[in-house]
Amino acid sequence: MTRTRSGAMLWVVAILVAFAAGRMTSPGPRRAAEGEVPEARQAGAQVAKTDTASLWTEGRSPQESRSALGADVASSRRNAITEAVAKVSPAVVGINVTQIREVTPWNPFFDDPFFRQFLPRYQQVVKSLGSGFLISKDGYIVTNEHVVHQASEVVVTLVTGEHHKARLIGADYTTDVALLKIDANRELPYARLGDSDDVIIGEWVVALGNPFGLFEINAQPIVTVGVVSAVNQDFGRQVSDRVYQDMIQTDAAVNSGNSGGPLVNILGEVIGVNTWIISASENTGANIGLNFAIPINRVKRVLNDLRRYGQVNRSFWTGLEVENINPAIARYLGLRTSRGVIVADVKKNSPAERAGIRPGDVILKINGRSISTTDDIWAVIEDEDLKPGDSLELEIYRDGSTLRTRLRLEAPPEG
Repeated sequence: MTRTRSGAMLWVVAILVAFAAGRMTSPGPRRAAEGEVPEARQAGAQVAKTDTASLWTEGRSPQESRSALGADVASSRRNAITEAVAKVSPAVVGINVTQIREVTPWNPFFDDPFFRQFLPRYQQVVKSLGSGFLISKDGYIVTNEHVVHQASEVVVTLVTGEHHKARLIGADYTTDVALLKIDANRELPYARLGDSDDVIIGEWVVALGNPFGLFEINAQPIVTVGVVSAVNQDFGRQVSDRVYQDMIQTDAAVNSGNSGGPLVNILGEVIGVNTWIISASENTGANIGLNFAIPINRVKRVLNDLRRYGQVNRSFWTGLEVENINPAIARYLGLRTSRGVIVADVKKNSPAERAGIRPGDVILKINGRSISTTDDIWAVIEDEDLKPGDSLELEIYRDGSTLRTRLRLEAPPEG
């Protein structure tokens, strides 16, 4: 038994010695995991070192590369927007207006023709401001009619700091467009007019002008940037009797004094005339990004008349004679409808004849609006401010079928 115990003890000692020797010659799993960390850090450091090195241009020192990077950033500051601003800014003007208004200190109750015979009225000098832009080298300027409405004096400030008295060549209250003229005795920079039918929703635009009279501080237009939010915004005839059609909506900031200034695309072309805003408060006129400009193509059509006649010619003819339809007429003519107005006569060589309209046709719609009486036709003409050169899209009922045709309005024949 003693020998057996001694043998067992020797075996235990041998096992312990072998185990101890193994730990000394072979790292355990934990040490192996810990041993990988320095290698990973070293590899990460190498990657970081490589990435940092890639920032520098090959063949340049870090100092040279930093200078090159600064030059790239500096050059990127000049972009399409800054180029557009540089093109148009010299043509933008500030407009200062003086109006003489008759006022009464009396209660509005006494503002009656009878009392006016006995109660004196006083003249009050009112000053206001707006914006505009040159459209020709000889000094023609576009602005809003409401900027110069009933003005007794208009003074224009150029980007050179020069002040010139302006003459009102013509104005159209309905479309809110006015044409001014200054005599500078030299050729003036002017803005290029674009094509508002080519405006893209979402494209960048720049508004320039004289908000709050800031133009006067250093004779430079104030610039704001935004995008075209919507096009063809129709507001019809307003309570003020103005007609705003096909308006361009933008979120470029427009404030009091911006009226009449240009809305420009990044090509430096004027695509609209900044006109009015929807404000959160009527008292403050604070901008909330709902700003509207008259499309420049509409302005162009008005300018032709303003330059030639001083006003817009809205006289036109169609060569149509129409009558209201009632059930009796419908039965007599064998019509299947009593809606619309019936064409009683079509003049020879008239716009209506060229449009293919015949006597007996029933006009159901004009420009998408239902027509029930002749008054509806005049409502379309008034609301859409139609004039020679404009077109009417007609929906016609003839012989049981519905037809569509386009009628172009023309100036009345002479004589």
